[in-house]
Amino acid sequence: MSRDPRFDILFEPLQIGPVTAKNRFYQVPHCTGMGWQRPNMLAALRGMKAEGGWGVVNTEYCSIHPSSDDLLHPYATLWDQSDVRAHRLMTEKMHEHDALAGVELWYSGAPASNLYTRAVPFDVNSRPNWKGFPYQSRKMDKKDFRDLRQWYRDAALLAKDAGFDIVYAYANHDDLLHNFQRSISNDRTDEYGGNAKNRSRLLRETIEVLKEAVGETMAVAVRFSPDDGKMKNNKPVTDETREFFSHVAELPDLWDVTSYNWNIELGTSRFVNEGAIEPHMSYVKDMTSKPVVSVGRFTSPDTMVSQIKRGIVDLIGAARPSIADPFLPLKVEEGRMEDIRECIGCNICYTGDQLGVPIRCTQNPVMGEEWRRGWHPENVRPKGSESTVLIIGSGPAGLEAAHALGKRGYDVMVSEARKEIGGRVTLESRLPSLSEWVRVRDYREQQFLKLPNVNIYMDSHLNAEDALMAEADHIVVATGSTWRADGFGRTNTIALTTLTAPDQIFTPDDIMAGRLPEGRVVVFDDDYYYMAPVISEMLQKAGCDVTFVCTDNMACSFGRYTTEQPSAQQSLMNAGVKLMFSKNLEGYDGEDVELSCMYTEEESSIKADAVVMVTARLPKDQLYYDLERLMEEGKAGNTKTITRIGDCEAPAPIVSAVHSGRRYALDLDDTSGIDYYRKRDVNFRDE
Repeated sequence: MSRDPRFDILFEPLQIGPVTAKNRFYQVPHCTGMGWQRPNMLAALRGMKAEGGWGVVNTEYCSIHPSSDDLLHPYATLWDQSDVRAHRLMTEKMHEHDALAGVELWYSGAPASNLYTRAVPFDVNSRPNWKGFPYQSRKMDKKDFRDLRQWYRDAALLAKDAGFDIVYAYANHDDLLHNFQRSISNDRTDEYGGNAKNRSRLLRETIEVLKEAVGETMAVAVRFSPDDGKMKNNKPVTDETREFFSHVAELPDLWDVTSYNWNIELGTSRFVNEGAIEPHMSYVKDMTSKPVVSVGRFTSPDTMVSQIKRGIVDLIGAARPSIADPFLPLKVEEGRMEDIRECIGCNICYTGDQLGVPIRCTQNPVMGEEWRRGWHPENVRPKGSESTVLIIGSGPAGLEAAHALGKRGYDVMVSEARKEIGGRVTLESRLPSLSEWVRVRDYREQQFLKLPNVNIYMDSHLNAEDALMAEADHIVVATGSTWRADGFGRTNTIALTTLTAPDQIFTPDDIMAGRLPEGRVVVFDDDYYYMAPVISEMLQKAGCDVTFVCTDNMACSFGRYTTEQPSAQQSLMNAGVKLMFSKNLEGYDGEDVELSCMYTEEESSIKADAVVMVTARLPKDQLYYDLERLMEEGKAGNTKTITRIGDCEAPAPIVSAVHSGRRYALDLDDTSGIDYYRKRDVNFRDE
């Protein structure tokens, strides 16, 4: 197939200062959880994007000096020649595929407490660390300004030596250059404070330094927030940022703009739609002649074309869509729209940076495994035998295993007990605000149309003897899990014996099956993720009087790592859900819910007509053990292996189930002898 002509504009080259992007697909800087510690993993990840057709591929934020250190969060560095060698691993891969390589130079200021280097950061003034650590920055003096300019210059020259084509000044997200921009954070009375022109001085000087150092051969970009994070009459407030922008609009070669509000820029699909940043930055193109790029979790090429034709942007910025599908540009160019693996907006990718571990993706199980396991998002090695595989269960693990095994060439049978495939992703996607999660199912279902060697049998209920009658060489049990109703979880480590009204106790499985409580409802959350908030809000809007009781001290605390915690708690409050934190559920008799304080053990009770337990899940693994028993008794016939994957093995987020399915499919008949779990990436830095 060939490219649809209406998408031609996406593949036009675009001049960015002294360099030219081959198309308008621009992977903006985004964190990977790899940073300077894992250069091979990082280079392989970015290289995959270039191979997939992205015209520009950028690093994550890159420190220019040891006094800008963000560990525990992994970040890139340009401090010395060892960094140059590490970055060349990446830039060489970019250039192999005619992509431009960009580096986002970053000086944090107060947000970085420098727990690794223990250097004292400086900022516009002496400010508390906003991440909650008990440290403050020092106020910059004239020597600090001179040093900062020199550090930017030195880093730019190292970037040039490393083979980069674009160099950034990172000027948003509450880091140093952004703090000078904002009147609410810049209280200086010297030439760097006061009116907008003075507040723009440091950014202007930084751009000038970068231009003087490398501007003849490298483009200079600025990442900028064109709003101040506030809303008035449901519209972003931009008066001050417009005035500031007027003083710098023509200085760099490119503007990378995004909302100051992190919950808009990186909002999950639960709360933020595709293209949500447009109202926050639509004025930028009217004030500058320079190219503009912005993100918006763009997954639709039609939306991309619209953004360009309406003059909102010149380049389509992407972080999450490029993670979900590194080959998105190539698929658009080749007219393979049905093959695009669309981002679901769950933000599991962001948890890598927040937890200090390599990135992962629910839709793309290859993400982060390009170097360690040698995985490719589009290509798989051919089958290693003529074995047949029976997969029992078509949830996210079973679907991904069938997809990857089918692409390898194995004959695959999938047995599904329900009348539709998808397992938990199908059920959860029907809950309010989770509809985009169905893309996990839809993408793989679409791919099965191209795989005649994969056969799916619906409404197929198999016991162990039935499964063995299929005479498959390998049986995979992917039967998922069920939510527990007995109170067992991270807090109650054994099942409660004080639940004496089982008919009035519900689980998420009941809610997803349409069995709903009425009246006064307690949703007990010992899970800390999205399920309990989603159900609480759903029931409240359906007419119930809901009390959200949680053993933690906030709602959706795991959402701190996905950016959704503030939005989740705000949404519960706006819906009228009553919130009770740091309380454990001790018992329920059909009328009174007995609670205890997590700190003092003080007992209390509230009235409830029903309780929804969101605590832990129980693997549906009986079939696996039945098959194992028959194999041990020598009654398994020709079946060589019995394996459980996904939630059947260990309940976890959907991302883990998808990864489990891919891992099984690619490990089958692997005779390499490599123990991938022991393969570590190391940056041998200069002494």
